[in-house]
Formats: sequence, C-alpha cells, structure tokens
Amino acid sequence: MSAYEKMAFHLETERLMLRPWRESDAAEFTDLLSERDKGTFTVERTRTGIVELLAATEETGIALLPIQRREEGDFIGYCGLIIGRATLDEPEIAYELFKHAHGRGYATEAAAAVVEAAAATGRTRLWSTVGTWNTPSLRVLEKLDFERDHLSMEENGEVVWLTRSLP
Repeated sequence: MSAYEKMAFHLETERLMLRPWRESDAAEFTDLLSERDKGTFTVERTRTGIVELLAATEETGIALLPIQRREEGDFIGYCGLIIGRATLDEPEIAYELFKHAHGRGYATEAAAAVVEAAAATGRTRLWSTVGTWNTPSLRVLEKLDFERDHLSMEENGEVVWLTRSLP
C-alpha cells in the first residue's frame, strides 16, 4: 500500500481536460507516437499499451493522461506522472503533444495541473528528464519551477535531469 493519496485522474484547466485513457484513444495515440517515431506503431500495439497504462495506474495510483482541448474536444497529447527513470515516491512528469499543438502553452497548462495533482498526493518532489536538444520542453519545465539537477549520457544523446519541490 502506498503512503501517498491516489492522483486525481480527471483534471481541468481553462482550456484543457485530462482524463483516463479509453480504448477509443488508440488511433489518435498511435498517430501521436508515429509523428515522433515515423510510423513504427500500430493501433493494435497502442491499444495494448493503453491497457498496460491503465493497469499501471491502478497499481501505482499515478497516471499518464490524455489531453483534450475543452472547446474543440480533440486529443492533442498526453501529460502525467510515470515512474520512468525515477521512483514511485518521486515520479517523473512526462508530456508530449502533436506538433500542430506546439507553441500555444498547452504543455505548460497541462503540466501545471499535473504538478498540482502530484502535490495533492502528498509527494514532496518530482523529476523530469529531457534531451538537451529539446529546448521547448526545457522552457516548459523552467516555467513550472523545475531546476536542473544533473546530466547523463544515454543512447539517444545527453539528457537533463530536473527536479521540482512540491509544497
């Protein structure tokens, strides 16, 4: 049993809704993953991944959540907490948006809601890891008061590890 409260799985901001995954998200999620990795995902593989995400959420009490724009109702990406390279006690915030949704403040808005949800669980610190080349993501994290902790070298290049203390 975790020493932390479960993360809220329904988050709303002025322009966005974050909610649990549905199987019906598989096609759009596949499109997002394929935009990044040039078509290496299938809808069936993504559907399996959604089932795994839901199982992990049930087990850990933290979640990676789809992002929808409230007014348009469209899926534009995901944001949430994962164990990733960190731990359940100090999870990692992760987010990814379709390229057409970049530059509009959606990542910052969604991530701010997730940081608030993380604080409500009783956690005291979050991590994030970002490739040094990913300047837009680094800017998002700076706006959310994440601070650089250290660098590591991984197979895809240099990675910045950042932390954020929670109130």
